[in-house]
Amino acid sequence: MHYIDSHAHVFSPEFGQDLEEMLQRAQEAHVAEIYMPNIDLASLDAMLQLEERHPWCHSLLGLHPCHVFQDYRDVLAQLEQWFERRSFKGVGEAGLDYYWDKTFILEQQEALRIQCGWAKARQIPIVLHTRDAFKDTLEIIREQQDGRLRGIFHCFSGTVEEAQAAVDQNFLLGIGGVSTFKNGGLEPVLREIDLKYIVLETDSPYLAPVPKRGKRNEPAFLPYVAQRIAEVKSLTLDEVAAATTANAQNLFA
Repeated sequence: MHYIDSHAHVFSPEFGQDLEEMLQRAQEAHVAEIYMPNIDLASLDAMLQLEERHPWCHSLLGLHPCHVFQDYRDVLAQLEQWFERRSFKGVGEAGLDYYWDKTFILEQQEALRIQCGWAKARQIPIVLHTRDAFKDTLEIIREQQDGRLRGIFHCFSGTVEEAQAAVDQNFLLGIGGVSTFKNGGLEPVLREIDLKYIVLETDSPYLAPVPKRGKRNEPAFLPYVAQRIAEVKSLTLDEVAAATTANAQNLFA
């Protein structure tokens, strides 16, 4: 039995003091692979250096919506040049975030469209961040969908109807620590959506699951998420691990 963490920022400064120990704990918890979504130009070096030392940690290339500013086209152009130097497992994390700041909403939307184009042109998945912006994110995905677009709605926390809409666009749902929260609201989604549309994630160092809530999250905590899904869907932990691992492997193949 092993797991795949489909979304973890293990290159973040929060892991600067104990990176190797954290990764060792992940392996001891049977986490076999970690997918690392990029944030911006500044985060690239740390991510790529970590991947070089630990090839089981895979880099994605993208611009996080909270880092989309007036110069986004220049930043995206610089990021896109990296595709000429090496391959990436996916695009991300891209998307829309209306929670923190709405100054650059139009820029976020255009940045998402551009990154959808990257994913389609290179036939790799895109990992989506959406916060207080599901309707607009879905609208852009529908607009961009031509049969080539696939990926993950990361940190999914919406309704059953929203989950089905995402699945209908050839996307999987990234389920993490929120699923373990008492008022997380994900039980209906976990009950109704088939396991074949679910991948596990931690979003480390954020959103640690119960019983680690409030602490720095890390991939070693992924089994707590899998256990919660198993409980809600009346499955064994082995069944959840096997299915979600296969889903992630198929997506990022």
